[in-house]
Amino acid sequence: MTGAQCEVTEVFAEEGSQAVLPCKCNALSNFPHGIIWSQDNKGTVWRKQRSGLQYWGSTWTRKESQRVRCPHTQFERGDYSLQILRVREEDAGLYKCRVEDGSRVTDNLVMLRIIKVSFSPSVSTLGDNVLITCTVTPWPIGATVRWTLNNSPYVPPTEMPSTAETGAIVVKEVATLRLAGNWTCAVGDEGAEGRASATLTVNGILKPSTDNTKVYAAVGSAVMLPCVFSTGVIPSSPVWEKLKPGSLFKPAAGPLPASFSLSSPSSKPSWDKSASLKEVTLEDEGMYRCSATVEGQKLTRIMRLVVAKIDSSVVSKKEASVTLTCQLTDASEVTAYEWVHVVDDLNGTQSIGSIQKGKTQQVSEEDQGEWACRFYGKEGILGNVTYHIQRMSGLTGQKASGVSQNTAAIVGLSLLLLVLLLILAQMYKNHQRRKRILQYPALETIVHSASNEREERERNREKN
Repeated sequence: MTGAQCEVTEVFAEEGSQAVLPCKCNALSNFPHGIIWSQDNKGTVWRKQRSGLQYWGSTWTRKESQRVRCPHTQFERGDYSLQILRVREEDAGLYKCRVEDGSRVTDNLVMLRIIKVSFSPSVSTLGDNVLITCTVTPWPIGATVRWTLNNSPYVPPTEMPSTAETGAIVVKEVATLRLAGNWTCAVGDEGAEGRASATLTVNGILKPSTDNTKVYAAVGSAVMLPCVFSTGVIPSSPVWEKLKPGSLFKPAAGPLPASFSLSSPSSKPSWDKSASLKEVTLEDEGMYRCSATVEGQKLTRIMRLVVAKIDSSVVSKKEASVTLTCQLTDASEVTAYEWVHVVDDLNGTQSIGSIQKGKTQQVSEEDQGEWACRFYGKEGILGNVTYHIQRMSGLTGQKASGVSQNTAAIVGLSLLLLVLLLILAQMYKNHQRRKRILQYPALETIVHSASNEREERERNREKN
């Protein structure tokens, strides 16, 4: 018999996937061929005699014989490639494909390398040390390794180099939410490349995803302060605090706002520890901290509540016009303002006027209705606050209040003057009457004597 041996072909396969070991030869005859697949130092994997009978090696028939197959449909084309389903780390090694074609024997060598990505611990918590390992069995000497995280190139700050003995390359990181997601390890060796991926789960606070996230609310409105942990996590001992201005670590001495409340446990999953303010006031603005314990580790998230309101100032009392100003307790992330005028007609329907740009907006007597100030950041709209105008007297409140106070004062003074005039008139009449009587003293004596005699007669009559 004459024989031939090809160069070794490199094949990478991710653990758990299907591996195809190539074996292609030019057939010299149409007679049935004999094919033998064997693994170095482990004997026969699969073989087919010229008679058509098939056999599996003992190590491949113990549990899953169907994990190895060689499709007959490709034999006529000289393709005798071996398929291995759900490859394992112990499947790695050197394979030989022997094709017997009459008196000719052809050997093809294939090196199967199994690649996988793993994590230690398999599920991490924020702040833990995590090891991300790329294992190749057997490890190709001189191979290059590239990492991607969520489809973006990733350059590890610390990387433990591999050796032929370890057969792995290890990345050491401190677990953060940015490390969560799909990790892919790409290993290249002389033109061949293998890839393996795995998903890293990092338990922590998902919303807000970072500290100092701003939450916007209008004065008088309700707002939700988010504190949502990873799905399935059961945080214990949750605590909410309002921090002192300028401090991220010392909670405020005073209590939380009066309208602060935790959501009912029955209305949300166990990993949601969000809270709410039913009616926001200007005094509620500031830093809030949510904390809870997960697997013995305390996790915290700090957020800032930004309160918005609309201030009004009179521009012209004659023209009954005012200026509306959109005010925020922290406008550092605001990039644009716009005003929207909403008018209710007699039928109850609403119509929206033109949109105006700017932080301030001047309105006149014809601009009755609702004005909404929307404020935007780099990522889009941040929030809005509204101001309702029923009539211009409502806008020029100081003017209307002053007029009503002056009117009341004038009416009060008028009534007091009238009472004084009546009292003076009565006093003048009494004085004039006494003056006329004093001019005739004898007449006054006669009048009094006559009156006394009349009273005496009336008393005597009553006695009789």
